[in-house]
Amino acid sequence: MTDDVLLHRHGAAGHVSLNRPKALHALTLDMCHAISAALREWAGDDGIEAVMLDHAEGRGFCAGGDIAFLRHSALNDGGASGRRFFHDEYQLNHQLFEYDKPVVAFMDGITMGGGVGLALPAKYRVATENTRFAMPETGIGLFPDVGGGWHLSRLPGRLGQFLALTGARLDGSECLWAGIATHYLPADKLAEAKARIADSPARIGGILSELSVTPPEARIEKNGERIARHFASDRFEDILASLEEDDSEWAAKELATLRTKSPQTCKVALRQLDESAGLDTFARNMAMEYRIASRVITRPDFAEGVRAVIVDKTGDPRWNPATPEEVSEDLLDEIFAPLPADEEWKPL
Repeated sequence: MTDDVLLHRHGAAGHVSLNRPKALHALTLDMCHAISAALREWAGDDGIEAVMLDHAEGRGFCAGGDIAFLRHSALNDGGASGRRFFHDEYQLNHQLFEYDKPVVAFMDGITMGGGVGLALPAKYRVATENTRFAMPETGIGLFPDVGGGWHLSRLPGRLGQFLALTGARLDGSECLWAGIATHYLPADKLAEAKARIADSPARIGGILSELSVTPPEARIEKNGERIARHFASDRFEDILASLEEDDSEWAAKELATLRTKSPQTCKVALRQLDESAGLDTFARNMAMEYRIASRVITRPDFAEGVRAVIVDKTGDPRWNPATPEEVSEDLLDEIFAPLPADEEWKPL
């Protein structure tokens, strides 16, 4: 167990609070194991009727996974410990997705990467004025994993492809508009919501609805048509060309953003979402994402992207391959190929 996760019982509710505030509650392997163990225990406890998932203090909810650990693995052990992290984190994502008791995720603050993997499987996903949602992985040579392929590919109007490629941040009202959140509550109502849920977990939906308010206008809505049009293709080159032909300030901004991303993982993300949309189970999606993660973690772009964006903060990653045209279909086939049978991802 770990002090980085606080586990409580309140009435008939289990309560998981992420408690690593100095790292914006980024997930470690020990945190994944602690949450998974609690969920297993509560699954067999008739006294627990629902689970609440939040952060304990500071700017939450969860900024992602332990990127420094993953880069160290890529540079020092051939990605072995990183693959274990992905494997077990993905088991937790699947465990939450398949959980028999309702889970309420309070996305009050930064909700990115691994935090998205915790929140989006929940039946109830609460956004607030503090919510900042993103899948920014293509900027560090990763891809929108932790179930991102499943969740993003099922958003309307090619919004998932836009979020996967650009890493754009959505606020709480935009999350509600997109269907990423199920409810929008003022942050000062969360304590009341949690107390009432603990008392009456059978009424979660009603409680959240009673405390919900009308959010501000979703700013991204006005760009919905542009996103659907410019991000319509599953070919990265087509998306870039479409934006190049548009002389609007919006298109120029998005094009400039895409030029900073790893061409390799942008192409990976587009294929990932395309394939995820056709899968019939979340487990199959996670098996696919584990294959991708196992290969991408040791490709040059990941260690380089983390160096440029997070370690040195120079913002000058030298991508390899350097251009979309150099990312071949053969390379993508290698990244998506099945692993040896004894190395494939399996649910708990």
